[in-house]
Amino acid sequence: MKTTPLYEIHRSLGASMHEFAGYSMPISYTSIKQEHLAARHDAGLFDVSHMGEFEVKGKGSLEFLNEVLTNDFTRLQPGGIRYSVLCNDDGYVLDDLLVYCFGEAHYGLVVNASNRDRDFEGLNRHVTGDVEFRDISDAIGLIALQGPKAVAILETLGVRTQDLGYYRFELITIETMDILLSRTGYTGEDGFELYCKAESCINLWTLLLAHGKVFGLLPVGLGARDTLRIEAGMPLYGHELSEKITPLEAGLGFCVKTDKPSFIGKHSLAKPVLRHRIGLVGKDRMIARQGDAVYAGGRCVGEVTSGTFSPSLDKAIAMALIDQSVEFDQFVVKGKREGEFDRVTLPFYKR
Repeated sequence: MKTTPLYEIHRSLGASMHEFAGYSMPISYTSIKQEHLAARHDAGLFDVSHMGEFEVKGKGSLEFLNEVLTNDFTRLQPGGIRYSVLCNDDGYVLDDLLVYCFGEAHYGLVVNASNRDRDFEGLNRHVTGDVEFRDISDAIGLIALQGPKAVAILETLGVRTQDLGYYRFELITIETMDILLSRTGYTGEDGFELYCKAESCINLWTLLLAHGKVFGLLPVGLGARDTLRIEAGMPLYGHELSEKITPLEAGLGFCVKTDKPSFIGKHSLAKPVLRHRIGLVGKDRMIARQGDAVYAGGRCVGEVTSGTFSPSLDKAIAMALIDQSVEFDQFVVKGKREGEFDRVTLPFYKR
């Protein structure tokens, strides 16, 4: 099993470690609820060094990205970040990812850990001309600092963020460490992701945790990362996204630019959308789980993709993929248990 550069730190903090995407990762350090609420009210520190990072360089880089990904990067300027989807020829999702623009012919891709090898092999088959495409994941450490007090914590380190907009990044130095500071995250809170050299990861984590202690900063595991992203209505590959779900069904039409001349899966995505993703809030404390059947009007109309009990809302919440034609607002979810749920507009939580 693989480990991130912070593995020994997690063990020293008493984290509950489990396998995720081939890595030994912290699920929680104290409790999922405590860590979740720390990220919502104060700040949370996340090890996300398991994510994959690719580098794209060369004169044909822009054309390459526009051909293999659903979004359009033509107007993406240096310092900008854009969310996109990688589809197969049938229009189903192989992965969702971020694209960072460093210059006219220099980009970075951040992909899901579970899809890293497949993504690299698949994209590499489309490389032509002078495009240089490299997997640099093992050289990179990635730490997320999320929550209302993230800005204040960085300020104690001399980092000013007032001019750094959402989905923008800049290159900075923190105590001799070269950092790519990105105003992005996966929690629904304001926050940042800090990319560094793998060998700097322990020093950066320790420094952030020490400076954040007075602000209530806690290390947060993957358990609370999941409950936070569900509250924020954010999709996760293997749940709301998969090789059986299109980006249009998942509600990601904003990053599918069908006016581009071509991209992988474009023809298939021109077909009518038959399902869509919705939010559900339970009428009791029954928690819906992935794969549970969703019923309305006496018939099965879809299935749950993610479900949890929301620490912020004190309610059971779930996302589901249901038939596009269904107009009901009340549903019955059937799994190991059965419960009633109401349709709500995503996200469940807004800061």
